[in-house]
Amino acid sequence: MASPLHQFEVHTILPIQIGNFNASFTNASLFMLVAVAVITGFLVQAMKPRSVIPGRLQSIAELAYEFIANMIRTNVGREGRPYFPFIFSLFFFILLGNMLGMLPYGYAFTSHLVVTLGLALAVFIGTTVIGFIKNGLGFCGFFLPHGTPIFLAPLLIPLEVMSYRFRPVSLSLRLFANMTAGHTLLKVFAGFVVSLGFMGFIPMLAVIGLTGLEFLVAFLQAYVYAVLACIYLNDALHMH
Repeated sequence: MASPLHQFEVHTILPIQIGNFNASFTNASLFMLVAVAVITGFLVQAMKPRSVIPGRLQSIAELAYEFIANMIRTNVGREGRPYFPFIFSLFFFILLGNMLGMLPYGYAFTSHLVVTLGLALAVFIGTTVIGFIKNGLGFCGFFLPHGTPIFLAPLLIPLEVMSYRFRPVSLSLRLFANMTAGHTLLKVFAGFVVSLGFMGFIPMLAVIGLTGLEFLVAFLQAYVYAVLACIYLNDALHMH
């Protein structure tokens, strides 16, 4: 039986070596491009008619737009509107990354920590820079909650700084762990279906149920990632 972790292996498609830097085009790179192409192609085709009475594709695209816009309004407010393109792209890139791994011979690039950490660092560094641009050095006051007695500052400031620095770690680990665990579990039960022969219908029922659950988790993880990005952005814009 093939290892359930075999599905996460990175394979080189086009080797590219730049000095000591390995910039090879891999299966992970391929599926990232597929995700970008699917999102771009869908939005272009959906909005091409620009009908007053939208068709199916245009309706789906408008619902997706309103879904993300409402998320930003709820968690950030009006000041979050300029950051709509980033949150929209982040949500659907992660969602497609999760969903592509559910397809036969698909590959979930969000099951790699380097990918989820890269996205988390983009959110973390971006919101930190926005915080300093918006508030100047006053953003450092974020690490000392308003109304806190000054004698508690030496205790609270290091704790707040530590908590703030762990944001990209928790953000990346949550998505990575959920995608890896879910896909591994599906692979294990699918292996039982083959190996048990006639009695394989029992794990088959589990596979069907887990597949439905994994589709739900794939959506929820993209949603949670985008919501947390909005919350971090709100902290940068409005502080406490």
